[in-house]
Amino acid sequence: MKWQNALQDYRHYLKLERGLSANSIENYSLDVIKLMNYLDVNKIEISPVKITDKNIQEFIYSVSKELNARSQSRLISGLRSFFGFLVFEDYRKDNPLDLMESPKIGRKLPDTISIAEVDRIIAAIDLSKNEGERNRAIIETLYGCGLRVSELIDLKISDLFFEEGFIKVTGKGDKQRFVPISEYTVKFINIYKDEVRSHQNIKPEATDTLFLNRRGNGLTRAMIFTIVRRLTEAAGIRKKVSPHTFRHSFATHLLENGADLRAIQQMLGHESITTTEVYVHVDRSHLRQVMEEFHPRK
Repeated sequence: MKWQNALQDYRHYLKLERGLSANSIENYSLDVIKLMNYLDVNKIEISPVKITDKNIQEFIYSVSKELNARSQSRLISGLRSFFGFLVFEDYRKDNPLDLMESPKIGRKLPDTISIAEVDRIIAAIDLSKNEGERNRAIIETLYGCGLRVSELIDLKISDLFFEEGFIKVTGKGDKQRFVPISEYTVKFINIYKDEVRSHQNIKPEATDTLFLNRRGNGLTRAMIFTIVRRLTEAAGIRKKVSPHTFRHSFATHLLENGADLRAIQQMLGHESITTTEVYVHVDRSHLRQVMEEFHPRK
């Protein structure tokens, strides 16, 4: 069995059997491609059916110099999934990663920015340009609704239920949820939609896509990351800010102001409450500050 054939079958399995999103499929595929490239560079001719745990260990060791513990753990998990698929399909009798331990990693706390820093980023937007109104609407939506990047770029005009105060979001595994949206965020989306987007020459395949590039097509993930990076630099903020930072800040600020953890879980689209509980740890510094400020025995 050739590697390319095995990878193609695996991708079909991830899409059809497990119902994963295109982004997740790409990430799982990249783990296998890294192994394939390693074998190619080192002129190791061995099929995915015959490769041994020793081969895999040597590969992991070679990439460990470039990857942190968290990335190594993710790579091992991805390869374990691939070879688990080969076992499931009776291509192999064993999974060469079954006995391989992932490096121990601490629980990474999400990066967040303050409300003042959000305001500074928005203030750095040049509203004299057409993309300025779009970029303001993008930042307000990321922060105001706590969306993932993929959810933002997939947002449709037909997903906007402004009169009811909700937007329909398609998350991981194409699971849909309704997220509340404030009148404040609605205002900036409407300004962009009515004053900028309505005057664009829109490609037929993007007629229902909310956020568009200059050519009338949907935005990519890379474009959103670039927009956020440039605005952060223009605002003079030195910490690393990504689109996901607004999602983390959305959840953290809600929790700081007394929101229920399960409500936050539903808005973020987390399947498990344990995923959302990480924000409790982020919020500890705020709780300490509150106690020192208000407790009589400070």
